[in-house]
Amino acid sequence: MLSDRQLARLTTTRARSPEKIAEAAQERVKPNSAFDDDERDLIIAADHPARGALRAGAYPMAMANRRELLRRLCVALSRPGVTGVLGTPDILEDLLLLGALNDRSVYGSMNRGGLAGAKFELDDRFTSYDVPSIVRFGFDGGKMLLRIDYSDERTEQTLAACAKAVTELAEEKLVAMVEPFISRRTEEGQLWNDLSIEAASTAVTIASGLGATSAYTWLKIPVIGDGGDAMAQVLSSTTLPTLLLGGEVSTDQEATYERWRRALRNPTVRGLVVGRSLLYPADGDVAKAVDVAVGLL
Repeated sequence: MLSDRQLARLTTTRARSPEKIAEAAQERVKPNSAFDDDERDLIIAADHPARGALRAGAYPMAMANRRELLRRLCVALSRPGVTGVLGTPDILEDLLLLGALNDRSVYGSMNRGGLAGAKFELDDRFTSYDVPSIVRFGFDGGKMLLRIDYSDERTEQTLAACAKAVTELAEEKLVAMVEPFISRRTEEGQLWNDLSIEAASTAVTIASGLGATSAYTWLKIPVIGDGGDAMAQVLSSTTLPTLLLGGEVSTDQEATYERWRRALRNPTVRGLVVGRSLLYPADGDVAKAVDVAVGLL
């Protein structure tokens, strides 16, 4: 458990000695490699709350409880085989102060302005980390969400901002982790991501060409279909290192694991970036869920 004393210490440090956050970042023990001994990655994602996406499975406000989220993150990050974490400043700074980021790669989430369910959701501005702050904190890269709607002119702004970030991260020799989707709206105006083979392949090819160089670009994409032939077809669209997106919490976790297992067989896939599926498994056992994912790798 994250005790009352630990929680109070976090708040007291932020109130009285905020400079200790930067000091903790400088003192973080960095891993020798972004990958494990088998050249695989398992990155725990926790950047959902900053976009107002708080649901995990059947619980609409699950990720709103910061103490519980931090507890689950600390459990996940303590498991052998976990290589990194992805998050926004508020969460990563709490983890720094808790000493939970040693020997783990850290990726800062950059564009969180497209709030879940908002009319302006596709105006996905860079409201979180920027490249100078990622460099200043000594992190290993930045992640950006790229949703492309051909009928929404705001997509152009997001494309340009992501391309700029890819170029700037590459200049610092840091990973640019791009999560691309072709997105559409229903007649009622609800935004959804098209996970057909054609749409996913198109999103991959667009994201692969962003920026002045792709030398440091990784892709973060969902598992298409059952993770077999359809996924292989999507992955044939690029040679960039690819990480699989974990997706929503499933009531049939074994089926989810099997989909991951099939997709991980593809030669361009380097690992998993998973948030809610591992942090909020149906049975509540975070350690067990993470260990299963490590086993799949």
